[in-house]
Amino acid sequence: MKGVEMKKELSPKQREDLLKALKARFQKNMNRHQGLVWAKVQARLEANAEKLWSLQEMERTGGEPDVVGQDKKSGEYIFFDCSEQTPEGRVSLCYDREALDSRKEHKPKSSVMDMAAAMGIEVLTEEQYFELQKLGEFDTKRSSWISTPADIRKLGGALYCDRRYGRVFVGHNGADSYYSGRGFRGWLKV
Repeated sequence: MKGVEMKKELSPKQREDLLKALKARFQKNMNRHQGLVWAKVQARLEANAEKLWSLQEMERTGGEPDVVGQDKKSGEYIFFDCSEQTPEGRVSLCYDREALDSRKEHKPKSSVMDMAAAMGIEVLTEEQYFELQKLGEFDTKRSSWISTPADIRKLGGALYCDRRYGRVFVGHNGADSYYSGRGFRGWLKV
């Protein structure tokens, strides 16, 4: 993706397929968004082509995005990656560009923060990750990098979360580390 400006627009067929997938997921998982109506979500999606493109990127990389709430002030719908395990198309990434550049050898293909920015999404915070885990059991076999506070990042670390033994854990690693079983979950307001 370096140096190439990606077209952030979906074809009519891609739009139709994505909306169909999002609607099916919305209807199958009503516990994630009680009180919300798909027709209103769809109307907002159809009015935001670039956000729809970002949701397609979440879908394409295995995130299975779904509505998890609505911003009370703006009325925007909040989408989280709701795949059972961290998205398959976003693993083996170190935390950010600084961490990637610091690696002398065996560099991963990209970083979490670079990929999220390219997709037009944000990385889940610790608080959001815990909110997600109230909606089901996620990352029981894998883990997900989360947005790391600046004071931890300044010391060379980055945070990740997972669910083991019926609990959600927050762990840490050097920001330059990467694993085939660790990706990241994103979120988007539409």
